Amino acid sequence: MSYARLTRSCCAVLVGGILLAGCSDDGGGSGDPKPSASSSAPTATSPPAASGSPSSAASGTPDPLATPTALSFTFDPDRAPRNRADAKRLALDVLAEPDSWGPGYTERSPYLSSESYWPVLPATCRWETGTVPPTVLHSVTGYSRLPAKGAKGLLQVAATVTVHTSVDEAEWEMAQTLEEALRCPDQVLRDGEKVTGLFSIGNPFGVNGNFTAADSLSERGKYVKAGVAGEHFYGWSQSRVGTVTLAVSAKGSAGHTEDEVSTAMIRALVTMLNRTQAELEVKQ
Repeated sequence: MSYARLTRSCCAVLVGGILLAGCSDDGGGSGDPKPSASSSAPTATSPPAASGSPSSAASGTPDPLATPTALSFTFDPDRAPRNRADAKRLALDVLAEPDSWGPGYTERSPYLSSESYWPVLPATCRWETGTVPPTVLHSVTGYSRLPAKGAKGLLQVAATVTVHTSVDEAEWEMAQTLEEALRCPDQVLRDGEKVTGLFSIGNPFGVNGNFTAADSLSERGKYVKAGVAGEHFYGWSQSRVGTVTLAVSAKGSAGHTEDEVSTAMIRALVTMLNRTQAELEVKQ
């Protein structure tokens, strides 16, 4: 991801190899309004090589403890959608359905966003509906839920797939998402719903445990809903595969731990990553 573009526009800070785009003493997050949805983005971290273990060059075989140095996935630009019909087909094929999140999840109503839906975050830090950019071939969000049961409240989650006309445009969406938390750590999602203390962390490949995508980012914060006591975990995780961005978000509720919600997010995002890579990888 071209993080230099982000640092020019929003003065993000690179600390220890991790891009920080907005921090607060409180937690926070963004919700359904985002165009394309965080504990950490899904990772497949391998442990560092053990001391004294033979290198692959010395042994002639790969070291199972070695940290990956490159993505196993190779993007094929010729397989990327070129028109809106192909982009819609791919987006719907890779979108995480309810059971991608885990047992018990069901569709919310309505389940899919409209084709004209494109949220924007103006200077007021209150999400509004904008116009789908001409560089976006298709974007869709699928809304799922884990019904309340016993001491656990309703858990609302969402998955978004956005297909861009180019890798550069997909990278730019990633950068803009990081910038949103910097300029709006507190955001109004809609009447009666907000997130507070939002922070973002950008993880290019090989940074902070990201070995699954060229670019990834995480947002974390607290979700507050009118009439519901307390603050609850909010998360958004997003990754890029070629011209496609994939995102998941979750608005926590009573009785659900951060680990539980983050695990569901990882499951859904990894599902979409695997499907998208299968669609866009170079054929052997």
